[in-house]
Amino acid sequence: MSFLSKFSFLAICFFLSCGCSQSISYDLIIRNASIYDGSGSVPVNGDLAVNADTIAAIGALPNATGKLEIDAQGMALSPGFINMLSWATVSLIADGRGQSDLRQGVTLEVMGEGSSMGPLNETMKQAMIDNQGDIKFEIPWTSLAEYLQHLEDKGVSINVASFFGATTARVHEISYEDRAPTREEMDRMKVLARQAMEEGALGIGSALIYAPAFYATTEELIELSKVAAEYDGMFITHMRSEGNKLLEGIDETIRIAKEAGIRAEIYHLKAAGQKNWGKLDAVMAKLDSARKQGIDIATNMYNYVAGATGLDAAMPPWVQEGGYTEWSRRLQDPAIRKKVAQEMKVDALDWENLYAAAGSAENLILVGFKNEALREYTGKSLAEVARIRNTSPEEAAIDLVIEDGSRVGTVYFLMSEDNVKRQIQMPNMTFGSDAGALAAEGVFLNSNSHPRAYGNFARLLGKYVRDEKVIPLEEAIRKLTSLSAEKLRIKKRGSLQVGYYADLIIFDPDEIQDHATFENPHQYATGVKHVFVNGGHVLKDGVPTGMMSGRVVYGPGKADR
Repeated sequence: MSFLSKFSFLAICFFLSCGCSQSISYDLIIRNASIYDGSGSVPVNGDLAVNADTIAAIGALPNATGKLEIDAQGMALSPGFINMLSWATVSLIADGRGQSDLRQGVTLEVMGEGSSMGPLNETMKQAMIDNQGDIKFEIPWTSLAEYLQHLEDKGVSINVASFFGATTARVHEISYEDRAPTREEMDRMKVLARQAMEEGALGIGSALIYAPAFYATTEELIELSKVAAEYDGMFITHMRSEGNKLLEGIDETIRIAKEAGIRAEIYHLKAAGQKNWGKLDAVMAKLDSARKQGIDIATNMYNYVAGATGLDAAMPPWVQEGGYTEWSRRLQDPAIRKKVAQEMKVDALDWENLYAAAGSAENLILVGFKNEALREYTGKSLAEVARIRNTSPEEAAIDLVIEDGSRVGTVYFLMSEDNVKRQIQMPNMTFGSDAGALAAEGVFLNSNSHPRAYGNFARLLGKYVRDEKVIPLEEAIRKLTSLSAEKLRIKKRGSLQVGYYADLIIFDPDEIQDHATFENPHQYATGVKHVFVNGGHVLKDGVPTGMMSGRVVYGPGKADR
């Protein structure tokens, strides 16, 4: 070895020895955790370090120090969970902590099922103000992007993102009319979609059982979806039917995906109504066949046998044309009232009648009233309220809609527990609460929620993973994290990788558990110990810290992300 080479070798050894003896400092080190990286792989024991908002190192870090160090011995460390269907649009305005989701490990709320919080015109803004319930708020935004930024500026503990609502586009241009848009109106709807995609929307969201979305044709949805496809967005839909015409609903979704050249996702997949429970095999076959043909289509779900919406889903769409004011006015006409009551009893094929699908008024639980005088009925079945009022369930439902000034929040028992378990096992299944991010305090106690608002994700990991072993924990975490992020085309989230944003949760797999019930829904889940969002410590020892480190998460169409 030459003198120069020998000198270089010794110099390298010197610098390496110096480096090994020096301690590296990080903002946060989580030690001794069972690390689930989100890929579906089995966990490995180790440490993870964070600087600012980013994962800086993963592995054994014996010589490193952290400004904050957490010993996670016996705990699982995973990416934060993604709520694929969130209705935290208003609840986060009231309380940016989003506690019912935060305490389950959710670090991203994905909104926009059919309706989005923008773009709004002045008429829409006024209607939103007029229809506010217990939560009152100003509307300083116009576009969807401005709404999301408003949340971030106001302060949220959880990240937020949204689809652009196909219903919102329709209301913006043609209000609540039951007709097709003109060519000029369709062009303007597409301009709105393009603007939303360029500002960071995730794609187009639809909810086709509700008026006025019910009035949209397949062709209208294809035209909007073509715009989103240009930006690698997704078409995501509450299908036109989840019951009697479930298979036709699947066919329509596949057609939209194929003709628009867009990825597609089905919101809260279900076979609703006992006579439809046996259709799940055919649903799976249709989805598998479409994927084999190169159509990218997937699904999400909540983990309960009951859904929740309003009494609008118990009445025909024709009576709801024009929005709530016109709906209420028509219901006060004796002839119309009689016709609506009759149609409510029919298990229809031309509209999604959840009242009939539930099989009995005993299977409808009333949970949300705007009128304080009606809140004595909270938690009671529609059948029980009808008995109290000495009338039929159909008449009671009509009266409640008129008297409450709203659609009345309602839980419908519709699904099969066996199907819930089978759906959880589907390879492309992810999860969404279909609920707000609430708090067991203050204004939120004025009505009952569906327990999924407080328990959907903990229920998956506790009941279905740990207790019933429906799928392994590492697979459940993959579905809640990297698979969801991949579907949404969001970058640097959903996995534990160096350089990714530090959206992290530490939880006890043996303790994680939902506690919310239909009778007493305002109960937080337990077992999640710590949550970090963009490196911010938003949940400490199971309690919110009040830190508001949540940010807007943009879709693939926004150039500067």
